[in-house]
Amino acid sequence: MTSVTGEARDRRRLTAGIKQTLRDLRNQLSILNRQVSGRLDLRDIDLDCLDVISRHGSMSPSALARQAGLHPATLTGILDRLERAGWIVRDRHPTDRRAVTLRAVTDRGAEIFGLYAGMNASLDEICAGYDEAQLRVIADFLDRANAAGRDATTRLSEGD
Repeated sequence: MTSVTGEARDRRRLTAGIKQTLRDLRNQLSILNRQVSGRLDLRDIDLDCLDVISRHGSMSPSALARQAGLHPATLTGILDRLERAGWIVRDRHPTDRRAVTLRAVTDRGAEIFGLYAGMNASLDEICAGYDEAQLRVIADFLDRANAAGRDATTRLSEGD
């Protein structure tokens, strides 16, 4: 009985440690993103929106608002700043002048990539220390944690 209780306690401690480490990682990535935003003369939220457009490809402003969890009115100012700074282009639909598609200016991606190069190199080194099976477990954990975060965000936004 004692070893089962000890194992349960150890598992709770390990789980709590993982949650704390995820919080620490979130904070550290937030600090990194602020540094990158500052170097690019962007606001943090502008960089977030640019990342969504860059990763997911061309999209409508309403799709970006959903992806970024922003109110469409808030998005207008962000898009204006990104367009003025040459990070995105608003393409008008050829027949429906009201329809707009957002796309990232691909030539500018190297600027951002260079600022994240140190972190990317460190992650490559970390991943090199794991075998393929371990990397699959880590990838599965991160995918599931990301999905849990999306679900929690959806519940909060719906007022649950």
